[in-house]
Parts: sequence; structure tokens; C-alpha cells
Amino acid sequence: MCGRFTLTVTEDQLKMRFEVDDLPFDYIPRYNIAPGQNITAVIRHEGKNRIGQLKWGLVPSWAKDVSIGYKTINAKSETVAEKPAFKTSFQRKRCLIPADGFYEWQKSAGSKTKQPMRILLKNREIFSMAGLYDTWTSPEGEKLHTCTILTTKPNPLVSGIHDRMPVILRREDEELWLDREHFDPDLLTSLLVPYSADEMFTYPVDAMVGNVRNEVPACIAEL
Repeated sequence: MCGRFTLTVTEDQLKMRFEVDDLPFDYIPRYNIAPGQNITAVIRHEGKNRIGQLKWGLVPSWAKDVSIGYKTINAKSETVAEKPAFKTSFQRKRCLIPADGFYEWQKSAGSKTKQPMRILLKNREIFSMAGLYDTWTSPEGEKLHTCTILTTKPNPLVSGIHDRMPVILRREDEELWLDREHFDPDLLTSLLVPYSADEMFTYPVDAMVGNVRNEVPACIAEL
């Protein structure tokens, strides 16, 4: 799964990377992003990238209430086209989730505790996780915009830490993923593969990241 990640770049770096002029929200670097929180997302609207915030935990438009969002922080790439909670969004509501690292917890031999690891690109640049989004309307007419992050089998680097990893899109595939005008399920599914381990690295971080209330630069410091 993907249950925690980081986005610690500057506002200017974020705008430049996704070719947007401004951000419609107060941006701050994030060191320990957790499910249920509002997270930065990029969608395509009228041929241009739009950046905003979505609540992490997808609530389908047909849901009776928002409680389903606790179970839908991730969508398995192998079944996303068939699962009722995700199949409509897979067809028409795909997004990018910017990040510059994610956390997983590694079992230690002979120990009952798990070591949190931060996983990122070797060049330490922003990457895009494949996401889906939807809008749910409450009985009172209030709209809730939510999202999920797709996962896939791990690459050789991540496999020693966890049995799943987020789908990280190659930069040249982001345009296709965001294109709402064309839907080719086989082509899109072909993008949902493990990112090259040769372009990634990992290092241990403090156990403080296990507490969502810890949201400080020390969370990403290498032990």
C-alpha cells in the first residue's frame, strides 16, 4: 500500500514542474502526509493542468456516506478497472499526486519493531503517483472532492521493504494519464507498472513518522 508520503519542494518548484501559474491554496512543504488529509493533486481541464487539493480516501459519487473513504486510500492497479469504487473514475477522472518521497515500514530480523524507510528518486526530484478522484454530494448539497493512489507490485528495491508500492508514472506518460477525452483501458493499464529500481534509493528515518501529528523536517532526516 501507500499510506504516507512527502512533498517538501518549494511552491515555485511545484508550479514549474506541473506548468501552472498559481496555486489556489496556501501551499506549505509536507513531511508526513497521511490518509484523510487534503493532498495536492493535478487534473486536466480544458486542455490545461489544474492544481488543487483533494481529500485522501476516495468516496464514489454513489456512496451512501463518506465512511467508505477509510477503505479506499489505495486502489490496486490489477483490479482498478473492475472494482465498483474505482472503475468510473478510471475511465474519466484520473489525476496526478505530486510527491518527492514515500514511507514504508521494514521488518527487522529478530525484532518486533519495524524500521520506517523513506523511498525517493536518486535525483530527489518531484514525481507523480497515479491517482483517481471523484466528487460526492451530501444530502445537504455539500460537495466533497476525494482521491485514491494506485499501487502495484514492488520493484526490487521496494520488495525488501514492502509487498506493494505506489504507481509512479514516467514523466512522458503523465499526459496520457491525465487525458480525459480518450480512454483506452489496455493502454492505461500498461502504465501501471513498478517504477525502475535503478532510479530510486531509500534510507531509514526516525520512528516519529509513525505519528501523523509529527509534521516537521526531522521526519525526513536520514538516521
